[in-house]
Amino acid sequence: MKILKLVVTLASVAMLFGGCSKQVIKDTRYSEQNLTRPQLEPYQLNKIADQIYKNETGGNPKYLMYWSPSENFASLGYGHFIWYPAEQPVVFDQTFPDMIQYYIDNKVDIPQWLKEQKNKGIPWANRQAFQRAKGTPKYEQLKTLLINTKTLQTKFFFDRVVDAIPEIVKYVAKDKQAYIKRNYNALANTNGGWYPLIDYINFKGKGIKETEKYNNQGWGLLQVLQTMRPVSKGPQALKEFSDAAKVVLENRVKNKPSEKHFLRGWIKRVNTYATPIY
Repeated sequence: MKILKLVVTLASVAMLFGGCSKQVIKDTRYSEQNLTRPQLEPYQLNKIADQIYKNETGGNPKYLMYWSPSENFASLGYGHFIWYPAEQPVVFDQTFPDMIQYYIDNKVDIPQWLKEQKNKGIPWANRQAFQRAKGTPKYEQLKTLLINTKTLQTKFFFDRVVDAIPEIVKYVAKDKQAYIKRNYNALANTNGGWYPLIDYINFKGKGIKETEKYNNQGWGLLQVLQTMRPVSKGPQALKEFSDAAKVVLENRVKNKPSEKHFLRGWIKRVNTYATPIY
């Protein structure tokens, strides 16, 4: 009965958000900064969610909840949102606590223990404990929630970008802002341009967090927009963003050679940005 209740509740959430991208959302930051405000149809959001899921898990549901042997945090959901255990330094942008709050704000009936755990860290101290927890009530409740909330997780991807773009622009010096805005607007006004924007910020962050830098060089969305050559809207904007992302990721590996084994997969991922997926 509990699972049935969860599915019914989530179906209501899906209907609630299915048409939300059609609404005109008041956000003066975009008009004030001369930025293109994202507007996406539900089918576009679903295509993006499917591609991000494929990027993160290879399309295999067993990786919907994953803890890499080389990391000190778990990656959860369609976007592999990061959740650290307590007492671990939060180096990368920790996104799953925000996803929990998003569930709460949107009145999804989530387990009480998950609400209580939001600010305490993931309830498993390390990867070994996480692996042993498979089949336990908490693990299975979390897995069921993630499986059944694709629509809401997709909306969370979207809202993160909506909030991040004006923040990124304000982060850079005023004499550099026009360049960032031009490249962003070129992509935002290109057919298929929202997939690379949403995926990259989910994949490598905004690029403004000091702990997300090696040798004082970041690898987030800001760095990709900075690395792009000046470009107009159209297919060339997708290709330029894809190429710039490769340069940024290759530079990250130069600054930290121990991550070289990740590069092939990263390049494969950003290659998907060069052509529209919807």
